[in-house]
Amino acid sequence: MIVLKASQDKVLAALNAVSGIVERRHTLPILANVLIRKNGGEVEFTTSDLEIQVRTTAQLDGDAGSFGTTVGARKLIDILKSLPSDQTVSLTAAQNKLTLQAGKSRYTLQTLPSEDFPLVQEAADFGPAFSVPQKTLKHLISQVHFAMAVHDIRYYLNGILFVAEGKKLTLVATDGHRLALAEATLEVEMPRQEVILPRKTVLELQRLLKDDAKEAKGDETAPIEMRFAGNQAKFAFSGMEFVTKLVEGKFPDYNRVIPKNHKNHVKVGRAALLSSLQRAAILTSEKFKGVRLNFDPGTLAIASSNAEQEEAREELEIDYNGDAIEIGFNVTYLVDVLANMGQDIVAVALQDANSSALITIPDEDGFKYVVMPMRI
Repeated sequence: MIVLKASQDKVLAALNAVSGIVERRHTLPILANVLIRKNGGEVEFTTSDLEIQVRTTAQLDGDAGSFGTTVGARKLIDILKSLPSDQTVSLTAAQNKLTLQAGKSRYTLQTLPSEDFPLVQEAADFGPAFSVPQKTLKHLISQVHFAMAVHDIRYYLNGILFVAEGKKLTLVATDGHRLALAEATLEVEMPRQEVILPRKTVLELQRLLKDDAKEAKGDETAPIEMRFAGNQAKFAFSGMEFVTKLVEGKFPDYNRVIPKNHKNHVKVGRAALLSSLQRAAILTSEKFKGVRLNFDPGTLAIASSNAEQEEAREELEIDYNGDAIEIGFNVTYLVDVLANMGQDIVAVALQDANSSALITIPDEDGFKYVVMPMRI
């Protein structure tokens, strides 16, 4: 049976959309496979890692009738990538094998039965659906994702807090040393909902969401529909369906972390500050990524050193009339936030050498980044 017949780029696009969550090593071999289900001219591609499930549907030619099988996702993608994009590709199923043909190339792949594929059991109690433009959500994720913890024993930090209330959508990420918050005002009213999305889900959404008008099928505000249950979230966008487990646990009270009354304020060019910090970072030691920032009227000096007694010093002219403050930071935390912003100017609020700094964007209230100082 001819399962599908279409151009290489069309088949590859569908497989790429679902393959991001597929791990190379699995305790269950079938989880390295993609589930392919054919129903007439409609072909459904599904992948799962038991906690996240991604599905997309494509209209592809082939024989009439219904059919299902699973085949190694990475092998299939690697083969397709090596073929010319305008070549017609066909997948034919026979005797527990799939044969891929394109021009004079032919590959025979082993399959596993579709009924053995472990689909994620969807929750029965999903709340009301609400929609957000894909571009808006992708922008919010890009502003906070770098502050998520990685493999922290406080498992609730290994993800992003997602708060929807009224017309406000807030995303918060923290690893205990820094915190990033991004807010957007939406056109629709939403019931109060608060969930923690796992790190892997966040990174996969960031990869899949479109922020370009052409990519989002002619409409850059093409919405993503969201629904939350007690332990699951469900997203639908661009012909895709995405189901994920949520992180259980209590996220820290982020409002208590954000400084309110810092008295020293400075605005500085983002690109110049980022370049200076990246240069100073070269002479920090691998384990101890500390840099010293000296704020004086008119001048910001950035200094770093390492165990080999090498030193770096950078100076920037700044419009600053506050207290003289010498404060240390992990340079990575500063570089991360500046590299993920697109604005020309950033604002920094400081209290003293022992208080956390607040980085914001002038004339844009929706973004806040708090970074703890370090002793140097």
